[in-house]
Amino acid sequence: MNKFTCVNDLSNLDDALKLAFELKKDPYKYQTLGKNKTMLLVFFNSSLRTRLSTQKAALNLGMNVIVFDINAGGWKLETEMGVIMDGNKPEHIREAVPVIGKYCDIIGVRSFAGLKNREDDYSEKILQQFVDYAGVPVVSLENATRHPLQSFADLITIEEYKTKKRPKVVLSWAPHPKALPQAVPNSFVEWMRKTDYDFVVTNPEGYDLSPSFMGDVKIERDQMKAFKNADFIYAKNWASYSEYGKILSQDKSWTISDRQMAVTNHAKFMHCLPVRRNMIVTDSVIDGPDSLVIQEAGNRLFSAQTALKLILDQLK
Repeated sequence: MNKFTCVNDLSNLDDALKLAFELKKDPYKYQTLGKNKTMLLVFFNSSLRTRLSTQKAALNLGMNVIVFDINAGGWKLETEMGVIMDGNKPEHIREAVPVIGKYCDIIGVRSFAGLKNREDDYSEKILQQFVDYAGVPVVSLENATRHPLQSFADLITIEEYKTKKRPKVVLSWAPHPKALPQAVPNSFVEWMRKTDYDFVVTNPEGYDLSPSFMGDVKIERDQMKAFKNADFIYAKNWASYSEYGKILSQDKSWTISDRQMAVTNHAKFMHCLPVRRNMIVTDSVIDGPDSLVIQEAGNRLFSAQTALKLILDQLK
């Protein structure tokens, strides 16, 4: 594997899951694989779980790690081609990316959607320039349209806690005070489509995700109907795709509470974190015995370590 930006970069999802559980049993099994190799984590945006889990995953594999907050410690980067650089951006990403590639063996990059121009965001302009020009493998640490390390950890968590071969998994929109990107829900849908789960998405009018991600996945407008007999509830907010970046609703009836969870099959509650309590989910649900948010976050270590191990195998 020479990059990890989406589920399709894995040659075999079942094998990747087996490796993830192998690493979970023995995180240091391949602790010399990354000896004398360096991972450079480039952050255009803030992070907690992604930063810490990916750094720890690289260390578990014996790698050196450099963390670079590019907005705090680097030059402001111009990302557009053909511009006259007479403003406040003294360096172009076209030079910065291959230079960064000279100092490491794997690059992780995190760059969120701007939510102003759908075409720009969905072209993955920044991520794609790293893939095209770095000269080394690139791992997405969440970008404009996907968050593969999170979705892989979500899948690991469901596989770990499911009690039936084909669980019912529901992705539910929930209200939020700010406009959020579609990266996490897009990616979750993309990964769920690779399983044989009974998978349903529920969201209000105006919040349908991109057809390129949804495919033939069922959208249920009635949240209570979607939740009926569910085994896993994955809550997430996202801004409108059709009216790009806009908040069309803050309907608190969509907040995940005991009322919705009561119609499930004692469903496990999931969220990528950070979470707005009593907006996305009530305290009683997230603090309840069926909440998996901490275990889910813990599995971020093993999704990252699996991806890095598969890349390092190709760098031998």
